[in-house]
Amino acid sequence: MRIITGIAKGIKLKVPRGLDVRPTADRVKESIFNILANLELPNGRNALAEATVLDLFAGTGNLGLESLSRGAAHTLFVDHSLASLAAVKENINHANFCKMAEVRRGDSLKVLDALNKSGRLFTLVFVDPPYNRGLVNTALQKLDMSDVVEHGGVIVVEHSKHEQINTDWHYLKLVRSERYGETLVAFLIQDEKTTLGGS
Repeated sequence: MRIITGIAKGIKLKVPRGLDVRPTADRVKESIFNILANLELPNGRNALAEATVLDLFAGTGNLGLESLSRGAAHTLFVDHSLASLAAVKENINHANFCKMAEVRRGDSLKVLDALNKSGRLFTLVFVDPPYNRGLVNTALQKLDMSDVVEHGGVIVVEHSKHEQINTDWHYLKLVRSERYGETLVAFLIQDEKTTLGGS
């Protein structure tokens, strides 16, 4: 597993033995970031340029680190596992992103509540929870009803093909979904004009 492109291109990321995570495969990650680079967003904004990124269920920090390499300004990595966060910190140091990264330990869903209360805003959010545990739609519901994602912000959700995500939200609009074997990746945009059943 490595950083594919950008200022930290080629940096290998560590996944400690016994760590119960499922890092995004390089081919899937490359596709995700190619799609992000070409998404049509409000005001012609680029999803990665100077982005403030929230990497939930961060694991090794694979997606958040790739974002920093490709032009994001800051990433907050969230995970409940000490082993995961130790790997994230090691990978942050190895990629020399210490000044652009923040690590927080906690349940990702509870951290979302805390971030909402604090007024923190993000332009890009990665949601990659353990598969088939019912966490995907719960996380999306919290993001839909909170003020954590700014208008026009993007949410990227990685989930199992056996877990169907809801598409009817108050403020989130599903704009694209791709399948890679057992994995599905959904792209949603926070759209204030979207209401249940359409705009």
